[in-house]
Amino acid sequence: MKALSFSLTPSTLSPKPHRPTLPNPSRRTQSPPLKKIKTHLRVSSPTSPPAVTDEPEREFRGEVEEKFDWYSCWYPLAPVCDLDKRVPHARTVMGLDVVVWWDRNDGAWKVFDDRCPHRLAPLSEGRIDRWGRLQCVYHGWCFDGAGGCKYIPQAPPDGPQFHTFNKACAAAYPSVEQNKIVWFWPSTEPQYNDILTKKKPPYIPELDDPTYTDLMGTRDIPYGYEVLIENLMDPSHVHYAHYGIMRIPKSVKAKARYDDREGGRPLEINIQTLDKSGFLAKQESGYSKFIAPCIYYAFPSWGEGQDPNSSRSTMEDSISHVDLKQRRFLLIFICIPVSPGKSRLIWVFPRNFSVWLDRIVPRWMFHLGQNLILDSDLYLLHLEERKIQDAGASNWLKACFVPTKADALVVAFRKWLRNYADNQIHWGTKDGGVLPPTPPKEQLMDRYWSHVVHCRSCNAALKGLRVLEVALQVLSIASIGFIAIARQNMMSSVARTAVVSAAVLCFIASKWLSHFIYKNFYFHDYNHALI
Repeated sequence: MKALSFSLTPSTLSPKPHRPTLPNPSRRTQSPPLKKIKTHLRVSSPTSPPAVTDEPEREFRGEVEEKFDWYSCWYPLAPVCDLDKRVPHARTVMGLDVVVWWDRNDGAWKVFDDRCPHRLAPLSEGRIDRWGRLQCVYHGWCFDGAGGCKYIPQAPPDGPQFHTFNKACAAAYPSVEQNKIVWFWPSTEPQYNDILTKKKPPYIPELDDPTYTDLMGTRDIPYGYEVLIENLMDPSHVHYAHYGIMRIPKSVKAKARYDDREGGRPLEINIQTLDKSGFLAKQESGYSKFIAPCIYYAFPSWGEGQDPNSSRSTMEDSISHVDLKQRRFLLIFICIPVSPGKSRLIWVFPRNFSVWLDRIVPRWMFHLGQNLILDSDLYLLHLEERKIQDAGASNWLKACFVPTKADALVVAFRKWLRNYADNQIHWGTKDGGVLPPTPPKEQLMDRYWSHVVHCRSCNAALKGLRVLEVALQVLSIASIGFIAIARQNMMSSVARTAVVSAAVLCFIASKWLSHFIYKNFYFHDYNHALI
């Protein structure tokens, strides 16, 4: 069995986001090179009272040598299984609006700046023409997979060849399909056309291993990347924020305090290494790792046969220490910064056992439970983000009291964000880090536009269930109508009773199905006070 490893080949390039003809987001303020600064990460032991200080920093020491460049890495866009090759797809990453489309001539997914060079209309609203080109439906301009303009309907055939001009070309980003996910490099500048030969996206062998499951899901989240990723790194919130949804093992509950119904308890989490590319942590249940800026994954240590010191020399090394004959289960979260106050999550939980289950249970049924988990703390995290902004991201360590080791991963991420990224993301937009206004709760927690519309499995299931709902209603009405027009001597009283009962059951089933559809595909509220 393959070990979990990530290919993070260092690059000497330092790209900037490039948007031709419009103000370039690459013109962002860059901090001057820093001298080596000693940093300290303090997470006090739960067995002794923590020493209260203005800035709790102890137990981990590292050195800051250079800043993390948000535009010098690959970003995931979407799982391939949810992309329709017949149409272009709009996505936003790092404040950059892009369009993802299938180039059948090249047999690959392409990523363009989502603006036609003619009048800046969104190419994502276009179509794929019969020659396999991306066509802007505003005026019909057509582009090939490299961004070259191939046809301008308004240009006279015997006049200047305007389509050959550089300004007529669409801006194309480097892109690649890896691990069943489309990735792109956030710069359209020519020197990065061959960036794939110098630096590749992080590679996870298990996602390409047929002995593992690979059911992916994705959802747009109405709070920022920072809050999303630190929430996923926080194991101690599961018992409380997801109470009644996620099953807590009895062995864990047995260790909890007698007066805690949720089963919370002290956790032993230690940060092993932390640098510009992320950090590695050891937990009671195994290891977890953050690969900056998007990937956080964890896997439990089941059984013996592990070598905890075999792969900590660099952040690129594998930390798969479990014996090859054992069962393995991984939690992989890919957190995508979309814009201030918005993020996107791609999740996948590969395992090498009970693979048959994923083959017989529809993918959308797994998504129902996973969306329920996301919904149960979505609203409180949206509000929490605004309180963090009010306190100031740079004051996070002072505003928050994090004395126990249960918060070690969250503290490590905030340390990484402060030391290597100036506590902020350098967005490719003009609005900086301003958060959008808070919409009504039903709109904020809407599942249809945040997940269903982007998920081919859930979208198909919704259409099928809608058809079934209408069929039940029609059957109910038809049954009652048949009884009304039938003569007395045509049916016995038993038959009439059976038809009426069937009509009533169909009506009740259609009502139940309507509620099921709304709750699972549109909006499901979660009131913690009533759970």
